[in-house]
Amino acid sequence: MNESELADAFDRQRPRLRAVAYRILGSLSDADDAVQEAWLRLQRTDVEQIESLERWLTTVLARICLNMLRSRRTRREQPLDTFLPEPIIDHPTAGPDPEHEALLAEAVGIALQVVLEALNPAERLAFVLHDMFAVPFEEIASMLERSPQATRQLASRARRRVRDTAPQPDPDLTRQRAVVDAYFAAAREGDIEGLVAVLDVDVVLRAHRRNGDPLELHGAARVAQGAMGARPFAPYVRPALVNGAAGAVAFDGERPFAVLAFTVVGDRAVAIDVFRDPELVGELDIHGITA
Repeated sequence: MNESELADAFDRQRPRLRAVAYRILGSLSDADDAVQEAWLRLQRTDVEQIESLERWLTTVLARICLNMLRSRRTRREQPLDTFLPEPIIDHPTAGPDPEHEALLAEAVGIALQVVLEALNPAERLAFVLHDMFAVPFEEIASMLERSPQATRQLASRARRRVRDTAPQPDPDLTRQRAVVDAYFAAAREGDIEGLVAVLDVDVVLRAHRRNGDPLELHGAARVAQGAMGARPFAPYVRPALVNGAAGAVAFDGERPFAVLAFTVVGDRAVAIDVFRDPELVGELDIHGITA
């Protein structure tokens, strides 16, 4: 296989590799770095010795991601260095973009990303690769240098954490959108009772920031009161898909300044994740959304 053929073969794998890396890392920029490192390692490898390119690339990519997670965990021990999830934004009626759609289809909700970030690197890798991409435990075990039984236990612990702390969102986007639209309609009108009506009694609002853990509000009454403080911005909110779920982007003139991700269960929002970090929002691909 010559260099051009190798590059073509890798490009066919790239969308899946990017999706795997994004689920493991929760960051598009980190995912792209991991995919690029996998490509560099492939170039330094005797391709004729590779039986399955897809399996080889998945293994190499997973090990790169594992090292990145461990490095991130070490950095988090330093003050003012907190990981910030990078949401994927899309317009609900945007035109076709196959690579973007593939990535969006593989994205997990922001609420689940928050839980995944709390797992240790080995748990996160085992859970994501097995439960989300059906990689056999035997293969994951070799990546983690553990036995298949120990790897199963890692994934099982992660699965329990996810089940206990990450609500399963309503799969119906129409129902999700109805809740989100009702939330912003009530905010525009200053209707606090209307806000409480679309919030779960135990709703949590997380305001993510780069320099520190998220600021949190708990309970429908407190979150509704917080929405009253943001009422002046409600008319400048545009609907969006955020990691495949109903959400919104807020604009200041032509400039997006905030992204809101909702987790909706039934007819109530159980979690709202707000991103207002100027650097993060400025770097996001606000795909197909205008003020």
